[in-house]
Amino acid sequence: MAVDLARSSVWSAAQDAKTLRSIFETIHAESCPRSFNFHIHTVCSDGRLQPEQVVKQAIEIGLQGFAITDHHSVNGYRKAQRYLENWIWSSFDTPQPKVAPTLWTGMEINAGLLGVDVHILAYAFDPAHKALCPYQRGATVSEQVYAAARVIEAVHEAGGIAILAHPARYRRSPFELIPEAARLGIDGVEAYYAYGNPFPWSPSLEQTAEVRGLAEAYGLLHTCGTDTHGMSLMQRI
Repeated sequence: MAVDLARSSVWSAAQDAKTLRSIFETIHAESCPRSFNFHIHTVCSDGRLQPEQVVKQAIEIGLQGFAITDHHSVNGYRKAQRYLENWIWSSFDTPQPKVAPTLWTGMEINAGLLGVDVHILAYAFDPAHKALCPYQRGATVSEQVYAAARVIEAVHEAGGIAILAHPARYRRSPFELIPEAARLGIDGVEAYYAYGNPFPWSPSLEQTAEVRGLAEAYGLLHTCGTDTHGMSLMQRI
């Protein structure tokens, strides 16, 4: 029974969009990478970490919450959740068990916006929902389901939150992309992002100011993440 309860708790928390939205409302420049990290890749897309290694590092760092956002895949998330629920169960027998971080469902989806390719981060969704099936096949989709409007709609249909990733990395400026994404119903933007891959990780000041200002003007949520592709959650590469 205890194993079932642990599993139920872990998997239900992963789709708790209400709680995650409240966290996004309080995210600030110091939130990442030691408290929260909502942009992580594993070997299930183009990262180097195994999903289990992500969870181990999240626990060691002391993260309160995080998300694995592999490109067009939730396989890394599923493996990480299984590892996390087993870790929670095994910690019941330790003298001083650590507090488990919350792992939300996550995925990064390519989409077309104003004629350019952008990335939309999806969080706290039902990974089995049929609306997201076209986006879980390991590759960029085409035709109507590639449009940003449809991606955002699909994330919402699955109960999730849609975020425009690293808005200052595209061929069109955030001053063009964020207003259009807001018009299409995007929930938020990745406000805190390290565009130059600095060490130690820290959000880029100029881009952060621009993106935050636009997000506030359009009533959007703020998120943060290292966009880890390498072997450390404290760095992008």
